[in-house]
Amino acid sequence: MNITDAVMLSYDEPLADKLHARLQRVLGIRAKRLHGVRGMRRAYRLAAETVDCEQFFLADGDFVIATEFDITAVEPLGDDVSMRVWQAINPLNGLVYGYGGLKLIRRSALRDLGHAIDVLAALPGRVEFSSEVAGTTRCNQSPYHAWKAGFRECAMLARGSEYGMGDQSAADRIAAWKACGEGDFAQFAAAGAVEGVAFAADFARRPREFDQLNDPDWLQARFLAAHGEYAVIG
Repeated sequence: MNITDAVMLSYDEPLADKLHARLQRVLGIRAKRLHGVRGMRRAYRLAAETVDCEQFFLADGDFVIATEFDITAVEPLGDDVSMRVWQAINPLNGLVYGYGGLKLIRRSALRDLGHAIDVLAALPGRVEFSSEVAGTTRCNQSPYHAWKAGFRECAMLARGSEYGMGDQSAADRIAAWKACGEGDFAQFAAAGAVEGVAFAADFARRPREFDQLNDPDWLQARFLAAHGEYAVIG
């Protein structure tokens, strides 16, 4: 089966236009784009309605696909698999794992999405993690974006991975985020990591408050409260 559909979900990423064009060029297919949709669950469900095929590629607005990624070598998802996640290189801390990575996902699974803070963890069926690196996550396109990346990821890791990651693996990744010293705006990612762990300590067992991690207005306000002298976008 050939995969002939792709969607990029972007919100406010400064490089999204260029990365969308790159995604189309490397995949060799037309990649649709949803931009500025409020609410992550709503955005994912809308993505399912934009495609014509049951299985399609899904990329974040800060994903830089590797030029050597070979779409013709991609195997379709197994019957019990709802999503495959390729690894991405993180330029802030050198980590290489599924954070920000390219996905192959089922339209029907998105239509039946449940509830989780890490929204795609609520897909029905099994999630498959590829050992292949498909690109880089440019989550550090501004001070705000770098901070948000560290804050959200480390809050979720500190609460407990919804994908079943072991405690030691989660702790190791949190330590790497806290030690961010590479790439643009690394100090903001490190600050976000520290603040995210503290947020999880206070609110991990209070779902209503913890779900604010998926509210862009709340995230921007929190960033401004702590780092207000820096631009939010760009």
